[in-house]
Amino acid sequence: MMAIKGVAKLPISVDTKDALEIFALLPTVSNKLGRLEEKFNHSIVSESLIQILTLSESVESTRIEGTQVTFSDLMEEINDKNPRWEIMEVSNYQQALQHGYERIINGYPISTRLIKELHRILMQDVRGSTQSSGEFRKIQNFIGPTNRIEDASYIPISADKIDEYMENLEYYINGHPYDKKVAGNSIRNNTFIFDEESDSLIKTAIIHAQFESIHPFLDGNGRLGRILIILSLLQSKLVTKPIFFVSEELEKERARYYSLLNGVRGNNPDWGSWILFFLKACDRMATKINSKLNRADELARNGLLHCKTPSERTVWLYTFSNPFTTVPVVSKFTKLSENTVRNALNSLVEKDLLFADQDVKRNKKYRNYDLMRILRD
Repeated sequence: MMAIKGVAKLPISVDTKDALEIFALLPTVSNKLGRLEEKFNHSIVSESLIQILTLSESVESTRIEGTQVTFSDLMEEINDKNPRWEIMEVSNYQQALQHGYERIINGYPISTRLIKELHRILMQDVRGSTQSSGEFRKIQNFIGPTNRIEDASYIPISADKIDEYMENLEYYINGHPYDKKVAGNSIRNNTFIFDEESDSLIKTAIIHAQFESIHPFLDGNGRLGRILIILSLLQSKLVTKPIFFVSEELEKERARYYSLLNGVRGNNPDWGSWILFFLKACDRMATKINSKLNRADELARNGLLHCKTPSERTVWLYTFSNPFTTVPVVSKFTKLSENTVRNALNSLVEKDLLFADQDVKRNKKYRNYDLMRILRD
């Protein structure tokens, strides 16, 4: 089978039938995201869960790339002094995500400069880190089952075209005018055009797939492309905090995800199927995160009923941002003395709100398994 080569510049077009299906589904997903945002604003654990959700996203996105680390693994090992490379890769993803979030809320647009900054963070001290961290590739790359270009399923644009394609993508993201005569050369008659003024969710689907198709770096394109999903939603103000991530759903259907991404490339792109897949994944994920937040909030409120002192309440709520924790970590974060924290944690264990292995005497971990069960369902 011949490899698909290259991708057209933006904007894109879809068949009218697909466009109608997209517009029919769009309000449902948008409304769910709106309810999720409102729910976070009224939850007693919303700020705590933001960190947990970004960690979960970091795990799921790196798992798409083949990393075998689980969310429980990350919670157990995140504070290790000498973490294995898989944990470092997940940690780098979270740091890049946080860096991008801070840039966006401070008014920086998604740009080539920011994308290169994020890539440097992603690739720090992990696999592929020696391969032009923070710089676009200078050679041809390809996607395929082997290291032979003859077996490739997709061959991206050549390195000398990356700058012009990334400029086209940047203009599309930020709504700047660009020469549409040379863009979107795959547009056909009797189709609907999704340009830079399209709905934010649709644009996000297009931005992610286009970045993946340009494949501007030698390594890390997939992880960075998924970070762009949340940054796009933040920049468009569809969400105001990093609370919505879709990698968990993409990872569940990895083969379909890759196949539909490949489908937007080449001379006969099928953008309609990709956008519909992305919106349906967002729909399922919005339902799931809404449910998780409801259950986590209920767990937190029920636990508070059993807390007898202010320190117990403080420590209990802290475990919703760090469900596998230790006395020194809680003390550092809450500013409570280690003795006060230890007494509070042990009291929460006695009340069956947390678990601690009583056979462990040093560096004992206290685990909020009920929260972890909610997060992993």
